[in-house]
Amino acid sequence: MTPFGARLRALRAARGITLRALAARLEVTPAYLSALEHGRRGAPSVGLVHQVCEAFGLIWDEAEELARLARLSHPRVTVNTAGLSPEQTALANRIAQDIGRLPPQTVAALLALLDAAVLRPRGQRSATRA
Repeated sequence: MTPFGARLRALRAARGITLRALAARLEVTPAYLSALEHGRRGAPSVGLVHQVCEAFGLIWDEAEELARLARLSHPRVTVNTAGLSPEQTALANRIAQDIGRLPPQTVAALLALLDAAVLRPRGQRSATRA
C-alpha cells in the first residue's frame, strides 16, 4: 500500500463511502481506485488528487498533505547511485533487498533518522507518519 492509498482508504472509511461510490464520483473504475489504494498503480495524477480533495471537502493543509502523499506514492522506486559513494550504493541495495522484512518500528526509526540527518524543513514529515 502506498502513503496516498492508505490515506485514501482512511478518508473513505471515516466518511463511510464505498469504493464503488467514490469511483463513480471520480469517474474512474472501482478496479483503478482499488489498485491505487493497494499500491498496484503508480502515483495518481494531479487532477485526480484535486478531484479526491473536492469529493472529501479537503481544504488547505489537508489537501496539501494529500498531494504530498501522492508525490511519495510511486510503488516501484528506482534509485540511481551513479556518482555516489560505495557505502551509499550499498545502503540503497540493502534497502531494496530487505525493506519487505523490516518491522514497522524499524521503518519508523529509519525515517526519523533520515529526517534528522537531512534536516527537513519544519512541517515536512515522512510519508508513513502522515
